[in-house]
Amino acid sequence: MSTRITTEILGELPRLSEVATTSPLSTSWIRGGDGLIGFGKYKSHSVVGPKRFAEASQWWRNELSQLEIHNNVHGSGTGPILFTSFSFLENEESELIIPEVIVGRKGDKSWITWVGSVQQPALTSLIQNKQSLTLSWGAGSISEEEWKNRVTRAVERIKNGELEKVVLARDISAISNEAIDLQILIQRLEAEYPSTWVFLVESLVGATPELLVRLSKSLVTSRVLAGTIRKTGDEAKDLTLAATLAKSSKDLEEHEYAVRSVADALAPFCSSTNVPESPFVLHLSNVMHLATDVTGVVNESATPVDMFTVMKALHPSAAVCGTPTDDAREMINEIEGMKRGRYAGPVGWIDARGDGEVGIALRCGKLSSDKRTIRLFAGCGVVAGSNPEEELAESQAKLLPMRTALITL
Repeated sequence: MSTRITTEILGELPRLSEVATTSPLSTSWIRGGDGLIGFGKYKSHSVVGPKRFAEASQWWRNELSQLEIHNNVHGSGTGPILFTSFSFLENEESELIIPEVIVGRKGDKSWITWVGSVQQPALTSLIQNKQSLTLSWGAGSISEEEWKNRVTRAVERIKNGELEKVVLARDISAISNEAIDLQILIQRLEAEYPSTWVFLVESLVGATPELLVRLSKSLVTSRVLAGTIRKTGDEAKDLTLAATLAKSSKDLEEHEYAVRSVADALAPFCSSTNVPESPFVLHLSNVMHLATDVTGVVNESATPVDMFTVMKALHPSAAVCGTPTDDAREMINEIEGMKRGRYAGPVGWIDARGDGEVGIALRCGKLSSDKRTIRLFAGCGVVAGSNPEEELAESQAKLLPMRTALITL
């Protein structure tokens, strides 16, 4: 027996993060006020192993075959939605969620999708408020000093010609005196970092500036970030720093590796691709990145391409792993000193037509089951010209969005 899925137009909405229902918030993908949020869970599933992308695709197709879809809105992101959060490595679990209720907004258009034949769920507005959290910050899997030592080891091996670039990540943890309210945290991240994609999937929450892939009809887009400098808050100084970043040989080298890995991965699926000759400087609240938007037109005469196929080809990119990929992944396993889980893995959504947006899970944290402990992550690209002190400072800047959001709850 099939399950009814209904999608209807909604009236004017507040900010997506302020929308609430009787079910708890379960998923989020918001940028600049637009996006999708989900409440409750209709179905969830975990996949693990080298075939996790193919198995996720098969599970999603099977679920869609059992749905009776009534979509009165149409367009990308409407109808039933699968939220995904894949692990960085194949031997850790990846999570798939189909929410019971999904609310979407794009420009002046908003809609609601729900599971079941009951009438449209009631929506309320959750006014932004604060929690009185007391946070106790702890060390991560390894100390800062030991992490710098591992960066030094990586630089030496790069100079010896073992590889060109490796991304080394670190973590820190915080314990709260009470459960962290996810919806308030999402509100804070949406307000403070509107140019990022604010995501939540199965206790992994964050605000990523990096889009792994967007597939809309036949157009595929990937935003590559590599090369970072911390902002001072002084506009004149930051403009000077941006110019310095744009000319930095170390950062341009790191960025070139990342762009090349994405362009090479997309090429087999596209009849044409566009790779800008030079990056632009992306200004975020606390840092600036070298950024390049790689675009392509999917080759329709080839085997049909879906998001899962493209994700498998793109992950892991040089921006979160290194170059060459296999050598960098081996070095990460050998010297990084922590389990990434779903940090730096693909995270986002896919609709029934195969369109979707998937980012890389950066600037994020993983909540414990009781929501009182959160583990934050940050990574840095290490190349021959890297300096351990500077890489540590960069990682601290990348931890700041989540740290600040938690402190200001």
